[in-house]
Amino acid sequence: MKLRNDLILRHVGDDHIIVDPGQDMVDMSKVFNLNETAAWLWEELSDQEFDQVTIKNLLLERYEVTDSQANKDADYLLQYFVDQGLTE
Repeated sequence: MKLRNDLILRHVGDDHIIVDPGQDMVDMSKVFNLNETAAWLWEELSDQEFDQVTIKNLLLERYEVTDSQANKDADYLLQYFVDQGLTE
């Protein structure tokens, strides 16, 4: 799967938000806030095919977490991206 390439990650102050630049008017009900880790993963995963294992491995490389915790976090984030329509 891939992240939608028509969406842009913006850093506004301490916030990380996903915006759709194709909207004539911003629909604030369709703005997605990401925490720092999710924003970092968004940048790492942009323009490439990925799956749950890719996310898990990125988490294990960057953070001192157990395999079990990285697996759980990767599952959660992947499901969030899919549920919110952020993937192709």
